[in-house]
This record gives sequence, structure tokens and C-alpha cells, in this order.
Amino acid sequence: MDATVKRNDATTKANTTEASTMTTSKATVDQQLNAMFSMLSGGLSPSAVQQAWWDWAQHLATSLDTQARLAKKATRQWERFRAYSERACHDPGCERCIEPLPQDKRFRGDAWQRWPFNALYQGFLLQQQWWHAATTGVPGVSRHHEAMVAFGVRQCLDVFSPSNFLATNPELIEQTLREGGANLVRGAANLREDWQRQLAGQGPAGVDNYRVGQEVAVTPGQVVYRNRLIELIQYAPVTQVIHAEPVLIVPAWIMKYYILDLSPENSLVRYLVAQGHTVFVVSWKNPGSDERNLGMADYRRLGVMAALDAVTAICPEQRIHGVGYCLGGTLLSIAAAAMGRDDDERLASLTLLAAQTDFSEAGELMLFIDEDQVRFLEDIMAVKGYLDTRQMAGAFQLLRSKDLIWSAMVRSYLAGERSPIFDLMAWNADGTRMPARMHSEYLRRLFLDNDLAGGRYAVDGRPVSLTDIRIPVFAVSTWKDHVAPWRSVYKIQWLARAEVTFVLSSGGHNAGIVSPPGHPHRFHQISTIYQGDPFVDPDSWQAEAVHHNGSWWPCWQGWLETHSGERVSAREPGVTADYPVLDEAPGRYVLEQ
Repeated sequence: MDATVKRNDATTKANTTEASTMTTSKATVDQQLNAMFSMLSGGLSPSAVQQAWWDWAQHLATSLDTQARLAKKATRQWERFRAYSERACHDPGCERCIEPLPQDKRFRGDAWQRWPFNALYQGFLLQQQWWHAATTGVPGVSRHHEAMVAFGVRQCLDVFSPSNFLATNPELIEQTLREGGANLVRGAANLREDWQRQLAGQGPAGVDNYRVGQEVAVTPGQVVYRNRLIELIQYAPVTQVIHAEPVLIVPAWIMKYYILDLSPENSLVRYLVAQGHTVFVVSWKNPGSDERNLGMADYRRLGVMAALDAVTAICPEQRIHGVGYCLGGTLLSIAAAAMGRDDDERLASLTLLAAQTDFSEAGELMLFIDEDQVRFLEDIMAVKGYLDTRQMAGAFQLLRSKDLIWSAMVRSYLAGERSPIFDLMAWNADGTRMPARMHSEYLRRLFLDNDLAGGRYAVDGRPVSLTDIRIPVFAVSTWKDHVAPWRSVYKIQWLARAEVTFVLSSGGHNAGIVSPPGHPHRFHQISTIYQGDPFVDPDSWQAEAVHHNGSWWPCWQGWLETHSGERVSAREPGVTADYPVLDEAPGRYVLEQ
């Protein structure tokens, strides 16, 4: 640890604890056993899964009406399938008995419409449909258990999709015959390479083409502040005159900050600098066992507030445009609410990128979050002191297993085709860990108890309310977001007492945010709800909001200009004596593995 880190730690160490801390002694026998079980269960609590299945099976066994309904449905489906199979044998173009869901791309090729493969996939889809009916709508089953069982059945069925096997996939059969089996040879080589890279702890093949500080995270800048949890990067100006108000970006601590500074053509940071903004970005430390007792309060103090203090000193007498991405947006919202409560007026505006403030409808991630599962995770984290990146990545992959697991395996190992790696995929493989205490507090206080939306989340011993946020808000959500569903993000409209400009962008949780101008097939909807306007529900908002083709970035840039004052001469990093240049961007913390 260099002298700068020691100096900054000395000023903040007294403020690194709030509420009770997790035990720092070695893990108990129960915790060690649960950590061992997690290696077999993929991080899922066996008892939580067992309770869900027992709840479903018990109520299904005692519901004669449901059994009769399912039996009748199975009989109808079997008759439809039998009639279709007879017709399809002679007329492959006949009307199908079931259509794939719009997002299901597995059976779209012409080869799937020929006998017997058309019958194979039709039977599979009918089976999926029946199991969905069997696992939903059973009287007496809790909503959480119903969702867990339906999700589990869907995962099991996806394993046995006819698209996953050479003998039942006509496209693979045609390719294998055409190439004389060369695709299988390439697939075997791909499998061997992936296995070797996994054993060596390396990322997927191709990520080496996107090195941090060389191909990505290359926008010129300097680290001007460092403490035990963050580095603060100030980017060099490219225009002689800039907006007076600086922009402070707080990314999520489960991600490397450079998702907002990918390749130059995909860099939001570079875009903002080119528009004449002074940009600061928080780069979080990748925590290890020594950081096990860092909690949410520490992330707010050592992260958001320390960064605000530094930016205020570097840009005196200027208010700050705060920008938070994902969990960083949630944390920034907590800080903004506390600042509003305490009459701290340093923030000029608040921009939330795919960030939730109400977790009552937090999407399919809630499948992995209940009291039993959180306790199981706490036992796992007690052993190492942090949540491993592989467990987080596995949960996200399960949410889209068709695309991220099975289709990818078929393409790599049976078709012998490597999907090209691009900058966003390389970033996605560069994960970070989460301290045990922080992750426990986050799951319990936000996901389980929803304390922030309920006005029960305490900062410095007093609860904060999002109604104390009265500065203008620009909230961006994405259409296909499975991490922060857009209707959940939308709730900021009625939680904050502020002018809220809401954007619904095409794309998913990451691709919808990394959406530079000129990107093909992008679109977004946008409208502003002013303080005092009647509340508009999400579906009505979507029906009425203005539709734009292209990226939402220019709309945000226009909004920032509207909420900014006069322009001033450009600021160079390191000119403030108390915040000299410590390192060139991207700094040290982002390189930690």
C-alpha cells in the first residue's frame, strides 16, 4: 500500500463501520458444510429448492380440479400432436399445432420444417407448454415457490431440447455431412481449449484481444484520488470550453467501471468528454477477504461521498451531475436522498441507468433471493469473506440459459463455430467480487425487506426517503432487462418528488445502455413527468411516450445542457494541490483479479 492510500485511509478509517458487522472469526462448522454443499448445488440452497418443490407437489397432489385440468390438457395436446404428425409426414408445410415464443430462435431454420424434425420440435414445445400449465396456477402454492418450480422445470426441459443434440438437430446433421465431420473436430478442439482456460482461471477465448488500458478503457485521464475502496479518475478535456458542472459517474461495484469506457466507438465517457463535460468516474477496488466487513454504509461513505468531496474540491463552487449505473445508481439514490434530507445541495441532477429504487418487482433475480437462500449465501461468504464472481455469473447465465449456455455450447462444440468476442463480452468476463457484509446487507435491506422504497433505510442512524430527492432526474431503462426490469425502474416516477425524464431504450441491461449514436436498430421512448403531474402507470406511459429512432445518448446530452449553466475554460486533471495525479487511467484497481 503506497503512501497515498495510507494517507487517505487515515482520514476515512473512523467512518468505515455502521450497524452490526458480520463475524470476523473463522467460519463455523455449519458455514463450512454449506460452503462445501454450494460446490455441488451451484450456490443454490438445497433446502430452499426442496421447500419450493414440496410446496408445489403437495398442493398439486391435493387439488383434484388441477389434476383433472392437466389431464384434459394432456389429452387435447396428444390428439393435436398425433393429427399434426400424420399431416406433417406428407405435407411439411401444414399448419403447426404450436408456435415458438417470439424470443425462441432455436427452431426457425427451414431444416426444422421437414419430417421428422418438425414433429420432434413440435412435441417438445407442447411438452414445455404442458409443464408451464402444471407448475403455475396450482391453488395454495406461494408465488415465490411457484416461480422457482416453473423456472426449474424450464431449465430441465431446455437441457433436453432437440436442438442440443446432433442426432435430432437437422441443421447440425446437414453441416456435419457437408463438412465431412470437420465441424466436430473443431468443436472438440474448442471444448479442450475452453476446459484448459477454465482450469487456468482464464477468461473465454478471444478476451485477450480486449486488454484494459490498451483496447478498452483508453480514454485519456488520470487517477486523482485513491482510498481503500475506490480510485477516482478525472478525464482530460478535448474542448477548450466546457460545461461548468462536472459529471460524476458511479458504476456498480459488481462490475469493472470500463463498461462505460469500452472501445472508443462504444465509450460513453469519451462521448461526454467530446460534448464538453468534465467527467469523473469511480473505479471500485476488487475486494478480497480483508474487505469482508465493508458494508453498504462504507460503500456510500468511501465511495459516493468521498468521490463527491474530491470533485467538489477540484471543481469548487460548482454543482455536480450525478450518474449511477445499476447498483451504483441505487447507492447514488440513497446518497441523494440523504443529501436532500440534510440540505446538502451539491448535486445538480441525478441520472439513473438501469437502476432500481423499489425492489418489490425486481424480476427473475428474485428467484434466487429468499430468507433461506440469503442465509445459505451468508454461510458461503463467511468462509472466504466475499461472493465469488463465478457464482454471480452463473445466476445471470441461468436467467438466459437457452442463449448463454445451451445455444452457445451447440455452436461451439457441435457446429465448431466460435462466436466473435466483442468489447462488451470481454468486459462481461472481467467480474469483481462482493464483500460478505455488503452483499448480505444489500440482499436483506433492499431485495428482501425493500427498506429504501419503504422509507426504512437508515443513513447515519436516521431513515432516508426518496421523496427528499427534489433535483431533476433522468432515468433510463431497457426493454429486455432481466436484471432491472423496466417497470421496476419506472417506479422512480412516483417515489421521488422531482421532475423525472424517463427513457425506455431497446436492448438489454448492458447493451441498452452502451448504445452510441449510429448503432443500427436502436430506438427509445422518452417523456418527462413534472412535479405535480398525475401519476401515469407504466403501460399507459409506454403507449403515449414519444418514440425516437437511434440512441438515447443525444437526448441525455440535451437534457444535461438544459440543466447546466454557463461554460468555462477547460480543466486539466491534477491542477489541485490536494488531488494531484496519482496514476494514468485506467488506474490500478480495475486491473485487480
